[in-house]
Amino acid sequence: MDSTPTEDRRAVGEAQAILVQRDGGSGRLTLNRPAALHALTRDMCSLMMEALLTWRADPSLRLVILDHAGPRGFCAGGDIRMLAQSGSGDGSEARAFFYDEYRLNHLLFGYDKPIIALMDGVTMGGGVGISLPARYRIATDRTLFAMPESGIGLFPDVGGGWFLPRLPGKSGLWLALTGARLKAADCLALRIATHFAPSVEMGALKAALVDAAAAYDTDAAIQSVLAGFAADAGPAPILDQRPSIDRLFAGDSVEAIFADLEADGGDWAQAQRRILTAKSPQSLKVAFRQLALGADLADFAENMALEYRIGARLVHSHDFCEGVRAVIIDKDNAPNWSPATLDAVGEDQLDAIFAPLPQAETWTPLPDLYS
Repeated sequence: MDSTPTEDRRAVGEAQAILVQRDGGSGRLTLNRPAALHALTRDMCSLMMEALLTWRADPSLRLVILDHAGPRGFCAGGDIRMLAQSGSGDGSEARAFFYDEYRLNHLLFGYDKPIIALMDGVTMGGGVGISLPARYRIATDRTLFAMPESGIGLFPDVGGGWFLPRLPGKSGLWLALTGARLKAADCLALRIATHFAPSVEMGALKAALVDAAAAYDTDAAIQSVLAGFAADAGPAPILDQRPSIDRLFAGDSVEAIFADLEADGGDWAQAQRRILTAKSPQSLKVAFRQLALGADLADFAENMALEYRIGARLVHSHDFCEGVRAVIIDKDNAPNWSPATLDAVGEDQLDAIFAPLPQAETWTPLPDLYS
């Protein structure tokens, strides 16, 4: 087979937001919206699904590389401005985006060929959703990982309800509630990343991975390549914080977590309490319930259907529109949350957010995908 890289012209429109390349037995999906830190759009999700489905049916395609173009990346999330604008109206565009994005997340999660996600830069929100399902997740010295949705009145979606409660101890809940940002060493310590390589080696690493696709045992070849580029990511501060996280975020409610942080009185605990106080009370309670439910689910598709229900409703909420205004548009970082306190967020309000949608509006995976 000709190993000369070829670009899939179907995936190259005026903006070229996704570059699809085939090089021998490897496929490559490159996010290409550098001005927006490669934030995902519905079209980008559709193009990635189209390529992945084509490659899935091709026995000569042995591995997939997921990366970004240019020096900035990996992926900062989704198109938040579009979601907020849609949510202020009928919400149809936002729901359509969630529907396709979650189908992409599910497709990646069960993909039967190795996917290598190069998390070389900002990896937040939607970027987490396309990287955590990958079999190999490579952090670099430029990696900055977070699920910051509680700060804009949303919730940690794109599979957060599945992945976060399965991280060690209470670290996933801590990430969901605080929006804490992690660098590479912490990502390795929490098993968010599987490997580390220096960012200056990304070009050579990609070339070596392309060569690995020709090996009989593709996974063994990939692992050998990654071992060859391995480097020391440095100390992981999270290891010192884990005992406090596991103790202080073990409460059976958000209110209990606040009380435990207050009672502790230490500097770290008080810093976490101040961080939580700035978040949307509704988002905190939604994320807490979301992760509790997600921890008990046995199927990733069930989790995505649950998250779609939440997203379809929260996109219309006051807190999401206000959070986007305060953080993204006006940048005053002074959102006026409503309800303004935790005790004002009632169980009936949460029940309505989590309630099943009408059958015709329910999220479903791509048909006949992993049956």
